[in-house]
Amino acid sequence: MRRSVVLLVTATMLALVACSGGGSDVAAAPGVVTVSPAEAADVIADHGDDPAFTIVDVRTPEEFVAGQLEGAVNIDFYDAGFADAIAALDPDGVYVLYCRSGNRSAAAADLMRQLSFSAVYEIDGGIVQWQADGFPVVT
Repeated sequence: MRRSVVLLVTATMLALVACSGGGSDVAAAPGVVTVSPAEAADVIADHGDDPAFTIVDVRTPEEFVAGQLEGAVNIDFYDAGFADAIAALDPDGVYVLYCRSGNRSAAAADLMRQLSFSAVYEIDGGIVQWQADGFPVVT
């Protein structure tokens, strides 16, 4: 009898673990997550008309004007007021975050995680990977 209970509990725990992890269902991913450019494009398509949605480019203004994701706002990672500008954003909004290759946006994502932002999607590989995967930029 005891062995049956142990087997039942073990099977139940394994089933719960199998159901809870691993997938790439971006829409269900709360908090701050790193996503592929394709997943970011899906987030943009799903939230494009939402007033609580913002695409944040953390590159320099010079990099930004050379080409950015359509609708992006520029918050320069190197600006002295960067942390304050991020903190001024609505932590309950939905954000797609990127830089050139992913280093600055990873640091920005860490800041947003510390500030308890609920839905931040950081593009893995930044705008370089975005373009390499065939997604458009505007100038």
